[in-house]
Amino acid sequence: MKKVGFIGTYDKTDLILNIAKILTTMRKKVIVVDLTLTQKAKYVVPVINPTITYITNFEDIDVAVGFKDETEIKGYLGIAEKEELPYDIMLMDVDDSEMVERFGLTNDTKNYFVTAFDLYSLKRGLEVLSNLKTPMQLTKILFAKEILKEDDDYLNFLSLGYKVMWNEYRIYFPIENGDGTVLAENQRVAKIKFKKLSTQYKDGLVYIVGEILNDVSENQIRRTVKIIERGV
Repeated sequence: MKKVGFIGTYDKTDLILNIAKILTTMRKKVIVVDLTLTQKAKYVVPVINPTITYITNFEDIDVAVGFKDETEIKGYLGIAEKEELPYDIMLMDVDDSEMVERFGLTNDTKNYFVTAFDLYSLKRGLEVLSNLKTPMQLTKILFAKEILKEDDDYLNFLSLGYKVMWNEYRIYFPIENGDGTVLAENQRVAKIKFKKLSTQYKDGLVYIVGEILNDVSENQIRRTVKIIERGV
């Protein structure tokens, strides 16, 4: 099972679910694990009678909320501790350094730091990184109005001395390009739809999925996105 961490305090729920939708449409078995303090997935993903810990299925994506480690997830699923979880990919939404350690998000996994440039998202997200016990390699996913070198330089400056090794490339997602309205509507109708998302947003999803899968061509991922857009 491949683990992928999305670290930071910026709202990542819709981003992760959209990535998971592409992966499941490509016939990958995916679990999304919400490890955040706010547990937004509990309110965004429809579920009947949610308990403190539970796993629900949403558009062929298993979504887990309230678990403290993989052993608890295995117990919920009735799997022995020594057995592997029955998934190809685990996508984790993390805003706490302790959970980074508990779920084994180390350098042999793919990890992203997700933030916008408002001070709360930036500094609270960096607070998570400041408490890491072991060095970690991260790719930046940046939500911004414009692609500015000054913003990236500021992030690098704030993270000086942390146990973080930044990848040279960055992934940008647009803010105020209409995507927020589309994502909010998707939440209201309890569906994952791509049709009205901006080209820039979908390009970001395609790039991340390509990194996760490694052995799948960009054209194949884009064809999958088109299938989701058509609702097929």
